[in-house]
Amino acid sequence: MKTKNIIITTVATLLFLSCSTNPFTGKQTMAFVSNDQLFPAALQQYNQVLSENKVITGTPASKMITRVGQRIAIAAERWLNANGYEGYLKDYVWEYSLIDSETVNAWCMPGGKIAFYTGILPVAENETAIAAIMGHEVAHALANHGQQRMSAAYIQQGVAVAGNVLLEGDENIDIYNQAYGIASNVGGMLPFSRAHETEADKIGLYLMAIAGYNPNEAAKLWERMEAKSGGQAPPEFLSTHPANQSRIDELNKLAPQAIAEAKNFGVTTFRPLGKY
Repeated sequence: MKTKNIIITTVATLLFLSCSTNPFTGKQTMAFVSNDQLFPAALQQYNQVLSENKVITGTPASKMITRVGQRIAIAAERWLNANGYEGYLKDYVWEYSLIDSETVNAWCMPGGKIAFYTGILPVAENETAIAAIMGHEVAHALANHGQQRMSAAYIQQGVAVAGNVLLEGDENIDIYNQAYGIASNVGGMLPFSRAHETEADKIGLYLMAIAGYNPNEAAKLWERMEAKSGGQAPPEFLSTHPANQSRIDELNKLAPQAIAEAKNFGVTTFRPLGKY
């Protein structure tokens, strides 16, 4: 019992002391790893990815990735400044890379290191869709989702260790480990990840709209994503991402809010789709 109390007290103390604020929701979030640790590690990993792949430069597509990224970064800074978070991006060093790969993916690391793979360009079809992708990926970084996922993983591992300590010598310890592994993923980590994706979709819509891109195009992008996947996806409760149709429905619902938010920044018309 004493050991159990020590574990509970330790976890509660860590949760209390290791928090940061999500500027887009105002909520306290877990931050067991500081940005001082996270940003250099992200930069190192980013440079490694670039060194192991062919990076495309000087082409219309690579220039477009940089152009869109810069506009999204400016939109983010405008929104943050307007909402009382001046200086939030002071440690961000934005970098945009287009990687030659059939992988249909893009990502933004903590600190502003962004990569797009050429495989996603045909699905995007136009610059506005690239802005939707860019806004979503940048939103993950700005909302500290990577930091939160690492913190959640530490908690998941810590509780597993604590359970093994408490059940040491118990014949049911293997059953506990199997049950905990399934329950903590399906009931904890996966919903946590899906919530981040939904939050990044909303923030991304705001950013792309403030940057001058029509947020109504985001749902159309995901319709094309759904068509490309052929409907082949695990059930939503077993996925790190919302189901494509759930995402499309939510994006359509949120687009008018993003348009209204853009008007607060003087944006009343949007750029052409920008086919390339």
